[in-house]
Amino acid sequence: MEEKEINAAGVLVSHEQVPVSEGSGSTTTNTPGAKAKVVHNAELYAAIQETKIDYKSKYSIHLYFSICIAFCCACANGYDGSLLTGIVAMEHFQNTFHSGKTGTLVALMFSLYTVGAMVGAPFAAVLSDKYGRKIGMFSGAVIIIVGMIIVATASTIAQFVVGRFVLGFGISVMTVAAPAYAVEVAPPHWRGRATGFYNCGWFGGAIPAAAVVYGCNKIDNNYSWRIPLIIQALACVVVLFGVWFIPESPRFLMANGREEEAINFLARYHGNGDRNSKLVQLEVEEMREGIRQDGIDKRPLDYRPFIFSHSGRWRIAQVLMISIFGQFSGNGLGYFNTTIFEIIGVTSVELQLAYNLLNSVLSAIGALTAVALTDTMPRRKVLVFGTLACAAALATNSGLSATLDAQGENIQESYAKGALASYFLFNIIFSFTYTPLQGVIPTEALETTTRAKGLACSSVLVYAMGFINQFAGPIALGNIQYKYIYVFVGWDVVEAILWYFFGVESQGRTLEQLEWVYNQPNPVKASLHVDKVIIQEDGKVAEKVVTSNA
Repeated sequence: MEEKEINAAGVLVSHEQVPVSEGSGSTTTNTPGAKAKVVHNAELYAAIQETKIDYKSKYSIHLYFSICIAFCCACANGYDGSLLTGIVAMEHFQNTFHSGKTGTLVALMFSLYTVGAMVGAPFAAVLSDKYGRKIGMFSGAVIIIVGMIIVATASTIAQFVVGRFVLGFGISVMTVAAPAYAVEVAPPHWRGRATGFYNCGWFGGAIPAAAVVYGCNKIDNNYSWRIPLIIQALACVVVLFGVWFIPESPRFLMANGREEEAINFLARYHGNGDRNSKLVQLEVEEMREGIRQDGIDKRPLDYRPFIFSHSGRWRIAQVLMISIFGQFSGNGLGYFNTTIFEIIGVTSVELQLAYNLLNSVLSAIGALTAVALTDTMPRRKVLVFGTLACAAALATNSGLSATLDAQGENIQESYAKGALASYFLFNIIFSFTYTPLQGVIPTEALETTTRAKGLACSSVLVYAMGFINQFAGPIALGNIQYKYIYVFVGWDVVEAILWYFFGVESQGRTLEQLEWVYNQPNPVKASLHVDKVIIQEDGKVAEKVVTSNA
């Protein structure tokens, strides 16, 4: 006999097991005018249906502004990604530093940035946990501006690499606080787009950097490379002043005993000003249950939960995978786009810089398309199939590059165009698959009191992979050229297999409800569990049926 009860969200719950197929489509039920819908979290879905956020209200607009400030932090990081690959190709830069375009010296100039970021990450976690996400973003902006002054005035390699170290240190402080802020201020059903948009800030920096470098290449003096370095601080200036006009994260407030301020935030930005709205009540109740006043965010050097608890190990596993795979799937080749273009026969520096700009624009299109779909796409499937598609695109590029190499000086233009197109295609696919989720996966996998520490671990891993890319890349490209791409073809296949077996699906759940998922014996299987809700004609949820795994 079927048993029913009214749960905390006011939803009628039936404990009947009903087989359903994966997806979010609707099917007509026997109740006139009612439809059945498959969702990951019935309580959240019911609360969202009854709390329609006015996206045009002054509070929603203020929330967009707040997320844009976090976005500027990612812009500062992305700007560097397209900067040096163009600057090292400039004649006046080479006349000043005599570094060459590949080799150990260039590797040092690139990689000191990542060393600084790895050193800064643990300090960033302490700063963000103790003083708040806003102070973390502000402090990072100050440090980056100092680093910019050092590199932009450099005339020796020693000063240049010191400045690169300081820049990396500042970036790590910013990029620990900013994604935590973006995910914590967004309503649950906007979370994927908000955090994905934050991470697309990488292109918000990379595209202007490529354009500035392309334009400044025409300047016939040292300002051709100094001006792009100076502009690196522009996004930081916006953050420096903007953080004083945005609210603090409600989860940080709740974790630090400032509950009334947290509730006021949720009412304004998630509840249309109503403290009693179902969405606000659900979020407050889950925060009270999930956030401890004596959590590890109060103990700066305590990382034990990531090692000694079942939930912690699975959470940090998601962070490890997205941090490593998101940097080491072949995208690290982007630091050396001008060299890649030269390998496939593009010898003009101006054309190399133009292609570098085009590559950033195409990649941004892929990433922004994914952002628009992030709150509805299953994360795990995208990562599995997207990573396999990356492997296929790189295999095509490396195969065509091998053919070009065999042709010697008699290069067939069609092969060169094919190699170039497949390289662009790889970057579009990678950006669609990984760029939004690099911000979403770690922030969703971590709960409030471990989020800053987990993001610091992520930052260390990201920049460790960046160090390998930036140090080994120019050496490998100088020695074995296109054959270096073969490494990523095989590795991407391995990544796809690991995502299939160990990737936890987090789409469609609140941050606090994911605690249940990670506490299950098999979080991957638990994350595929779905509910069926019965929706009335007025859009409200009338009934929830607990169902099997998707």
